[in-house]
Amino acid sequence: MKNKILSITISLSYFFLPTKILAQWDLEDPDIANLNLPESPILGIISNIVFWLLGMLEVISLIAFVIAGIFYLTAAGDETQAGKAKKAMTYSILGVIVGLSGFVIFQAAAYLLNGQMF
Repeated sequence: MKNKILSITISLSYFFLPTKILAQWDLEDPDIANLNLPESPILGIISNIVFWLLGMLEVISLIAFVIAGIFYLTAAGDETQAGKAKKAMTYSILGVIVGLSGFVIFQAAAYLLNGQMF
């Protein structure tokens, strides 16, 4: 039992203990230069990802609104179908509102983190 615990501890130490610490990278090093890492700051990368995701949310919400409108038009007087379509429209409008407010909030946070005024 002791040998098993000792072997597990030694094997896990290879994963959790660093073998090499690089405090600074030499960007002219061919191993690092060939990694094709982005040169923009992390805030720029995160903001691009968030803007892309918010844009996708807007597109999906608008498509859901159009589909809910089609469902409402094809309900043909059926109150349950019309109710489902109205509920879908409400949720798609909420999706648009959340997407736009997320864009505004993230833009304000980016301005504040950069030290700029609105």
